[in-house]
Amino acid sequence: MTPELTYKIAKCCSPQEDDPITGYFKEDGTITVHHATCNGIKGLRPERLLAVAWDEVRTTEMATAPATLAPEFAELDETDYFILKHHQEFGMDYSIVVAEALRLPLQEMHERHRKLRELGGLKRVQGRVIQYRKNIVKGKWIKHRNHTYYELTSEGETWIQAFEDQQTLQGKMKRGGLIPC
Repeated sequence: MTPELTYKIAKCCSPQEDDPITGYFKEDGTITVHHATCNGIKGLRPERLLAVAWDEVRTTEMATAPATLAPEFAELDETDYFILKHHQEFGMDYSIVVAEALRLPLQEMHERHRKLRELGGLKRVQGRVIQYRKNIVKGKWIKHRNHTYYELTSEGETWIQAFEDQQTLQGKMKRGGLIPC
C-alpha cells in the first residue's frame, strides 16, 4: 500500500490557484508546493524537486482540511492569540510573567487566563511546580509555589493554528487585491 502524500503550500511564495508550481519532497515525507519562479527553491537540493499539478494538491488539501473549530473560538481576539502563543513558545507559566511579557495589566491577564482556561485552550497546572529564582528581589531567594501556572492544551494548539491560517488567508487576499490595504 502506497502512503498518501501530504502537500503544503510554501509560505515564502504562496502560489495561487493555477500558478505554475514545483514540489519539494522534504525529509518528513511532505511535499512543499512553491511557485515555479520562487527564489526559495534555488537553494534546495535539485534531486528533491518534483513536478506537481494543482489537481494533486487540491485533492490532498480537501482530504486534510482542518477540523471545524469549536464555537468558543469566536470569543477569542488577537490578545488571546498572543497569550496562547506565549504558552506554546515558553511552556507553562503564570499570569505575572505573561502580563509583563505582553505588557498587559495584571488584572486583565488574570481574567484572560481564566477565560482561556474555561474555554479549554489552557489548563491549570496543579502544585507540581516549585521554582527558586535568584535576584528577583536583590539579595534574596523567592519560592514561587503560590502562583497558578497554566499550560497549553491541544485545543489551544488548534486555536493558534486557526489564527495563523486566518492571517495567511488575509495576507493572500490583500496581495490578490481583494482587500484594500
